Amino acid sequence: MGKLLVSFIYILVLLLIGGLQPSDIRMSMNVPGEVVAGEEFEVTITLSKGDLESFSRFQMEIPAGLTAISNVTANADFTFSDKRVRMIWLRLPESQEFTFSYKIKVDERLKGTFSLDGQFSFISDNERQQASISPQSINILQSPNIDPSLVVDISEFEEKVIQQISPVSEDAANVACIRQKPFLNDQAGEYIVNLLVSKQDRSKFAKIEETIPEGYTAVALETADAIFTVKNQTVKFLWMNLPAQPDFNVGYRLIPKNGIQQAEPRVSGTFSFMAADKTLSVDIAETGQTVQNLSTTEIQNLVAELKSRPVAVSSEQTLAEITTTTAEQKVVQKEKPVKKPAAKKPFSRVKKNELAYMLEPETGVYYRVQVAAGHKKVDIRRYFKKYKLEMEVRKEEHEGWIKYSVGSFPVYRDARDYRVHIWNTTPIDDAFVSAYNNGMRITVQEALMIADQKWYK
Repeated sequence: MGKLLVSFIYILVLLLIGGLQPSDIRMSMNVPGEVVAGEEFEVTITLSKGDLESFSRFQMEIPAGLTAISNVTANADFTFSDKRVRMIWLRLPESQEFTFSYKIKVDERLKGTFSLDGQFSFISDNERQQASISPQSINILQSPNIDPSLVVDISEFEEKVIQQISPVSEDAANVACIRQKPFLNDQAGEYIVNLLVSKQDRSKFAKIEETIPEGYTAVALETADAIFTVKNQTVKFLWMNLPAQPDFNVGYRLIPKNGIQQAEPRVSGTFSFMAADKTLSVDIAETGQTVQNLSTTEIQNLVAELKSRPVAVSSEQTLAEITTTTAEQKVVQKEKPVKKPAAKKPFSRVKKNELAYMLEPETGVYYRVQVAAGHKKVDIRRYFKKYKLEMEVRKEEHEGWIKYSVGSFPVYRDARDYRVHIWNTTPIDDAFVSAYNNGMRITVQEALMIADQKWYK
């Protein structure tokens, strides 16, 4: 009787645990078994999404020589580049089961057999999970309209056909974001910030991020269909799809908090966009000119003028250069030698030690585990010694805080597991995962959606 009761309880626990998991995700794919080179065929996916609602992606790798074309998107954002089809949803359709599709054009020079499969990735309980489609084979019949000597097997197409790929470095050449210097509104104390985006042919995934001074909050004036948010003195415009026109304007109002008159605001920011599956960023330049209602020629001239300006030196480089320049000036001016130069050594030593623990930017998307934050500087080596952390602690200044973190993980799951390891092996019970893209902090959700990496099940 006792064993029977234990078995019953065990089965009940399994059922309860199963009930807490995300609903089953089921997918089926419909494709033809044969296609003729030079023609196109349709890939149809039926997805049973369970209780999922948002932040999802379908991805399919297709061989070189095939080109994907959007068809039925089911509210997804469709992209095709580098032999990869992507469908990204910020919000899934309401129906529990839905269908989406796209067409694939077959190069007329192809023959042979290939297979297609796909992965549906989603976020559940802040973890990335994945469901896959079973592979299906498709046979390519040779086109009757092409010289047989030009026919290439699909497995050899990439090697034998030269493909011209634009360097990523050229993608930012003519892209610019220009801020008109904030000017007073008719209402007392309010300032208007207008921005001009010259995006050229960029069309997907872009963001404006501006830091506004303390004492102000912001309200959108013109969003150009972006998602507008204000948090921790940071204004964001976020686009899944950019406006069709190559140049457009957005703007917002800077409003003094509690109606208290503030000093003239100084604003800084960046414009980020996707190019060849990488995120590129350009600093937002500022001009005294009006940026609204400019002609195409005026915009081109303004962009060219601002792009020709010398690049500003970073604050760390400036610090080193100022130190050197000051020393040189003292020699040139033949100032009286300082008898006790040792008085300056503690300052230099502190600066050197601080720079040694500064968080340095890395390329691409990566994750760290934040272990502490505060407003006052601490001696990192002495302060964290008691926690016996296995990885070196680095610091950064972000949103008015000094934040301390460890590790560098290209995959979110590894960072999450190390966060749990810290919970279990140290007194730090509030560590959490932070995400970065080319050294800039972003949300974990943003990182999960743009990361160029294999997602895990």
